[in-house]
Formats: sequence, C-alpha cells, structure tokens
Amino acid sequence: MFWTEDAGGKKKYGTPGDVVDVAFKLDCKLLPVDHAQSLSDAIHSALPWFAEEAFAGLHLIHVAESGNGWMRPDDPENEVLCLSQRTRMTLRVPDSRIDDVCQLSGKVLDIDGHALTVKEGTSKKLSVLPTMFARYILGKQQMDEDAFLQQMVDVLQTMDIPVTKIMAGRQRKMRMRDGDVYLRSLMVAEMIPENAFKLQMHGIGGGRKFGCGLFLPQKGIAAVNADD
Repeated sequence: MFWTEDAGGKKKYGTPGDVVDVAFKLDCKLLPVDHAQSLSDAIHSALPWFAEEAFAGLHLIHVAESGNGWMRPDDPENEVLCLSQRTRMTLRVPDSRIDDVCQLSGKVLDIDGHALTVKEGTSKKLSVLPTMFARYILGKQQMDEDAFLQQMVDVLQTMDIPVTKIMAGRQRKMRMRDGDVYLRSLMVAEMIPENAFKLQMHGIGGGRKFGCGLFLPQKGIAAVNADD
C-alpha cells in the first residue's frame, strides 16, 4: 500500500466525451470463469476495426455473486459463472465508434461452446470520481507487492498523475493462447477529476483488448480489502 495525505484542493471538471463505455444486455446462462481469450476472439471477429482502435477495450464479464468481480471462483478451469438478467458485457470505445460497436446487438457469440446473445447496448460517459480501480493489471510472475506498486507509481508519474493513495490486490493468473499471464488488481484514490478521466481513457499496461489495464470508478476501498 502507498498512502500519503491529501495532495491539494479539487477543481471542477466536465467529463469529455472522447471515450465511453457501452454496456450490452445479454442472453446467456453460463460462461467459463476464464473467458478472456474466447471473448476477445469473438469480439475481434465480429468487429474487425476493434484491434486497430487504440482506445478500444473490453471489460470481462462479472456477476453479482462474485462480489462485483473481486471474489472469483477458485478453480477457473472447472467452474462457470451463472449470469443473470442484470449481467452486462461492456466495451470501452471512442464515442465516434458508438454506432459501430452497437452492431454487436443481435449477434450470437461462441464463448468456449457457450452461446452468448448480445442484446441492446447503452452508452455511458466515463466517471470523474476520485477513486478508480482495475481488476486486472498485467505484471511479472512472482513480482512482490512493493515492487508492483513502485512500478505503478512510476507509470502514473509519467502520465502526470500524482499518487497519494494506491493499493494492490493479490497476484493471480489468467490462461491465454500464448500461455498464462499474471495479474494484480489496483486501486488509485484521491485523484482530481481530470486525472481520473485520463486514467480511464489511457489505462495502464497492455491487454486492454482482453480485459486488462482498464479502470472503473469506485466509491471506496472495500472491494480492495475483500480481494485479499
């Protein structure tokens, strides 16, 4: 954990419309817990422009029973997620691509043998809340928490985002076609609105096309504590 006192005052900041999240309703009962590779492949196949769009990203699918994404089943190879009517699939795209990404509506995606029907989508501007978290940040195998946090502080400083409060979750791995990748969750708090937006827009590290490096707003640190 990296924790200092408040860095200064706040200023008003309007949310730019450059990048948005588009959340789709779904018709699907079950999905593999570890579905990053399959879902990414399906999105790339359905949206040929997705791979080349720098600010496009894919949020992996989470369900309420998993603690908003922080408490995943322990055996991803043999367990599944049980989706409800409230479950959404969300893509982050430039606002100029809203009509393009909404072409997913009505398509049936094959996710490791599970049929996922994409229904209507709703766009939403990025948040300017002061606390943001990413469920999955790519890291190196066996990198300890202190080294990971220092790496994140260095990255944020290169983005001109001052760091006052930052926390990491435990390391986990995700299966991908080219081998396992190693991940940690990350929370960054007490940002001014401009920096909160910047962090969501640019993310940290690679893998945004399969669910990594993307930040979401949080109202507090409870989810980070629950991760451990």
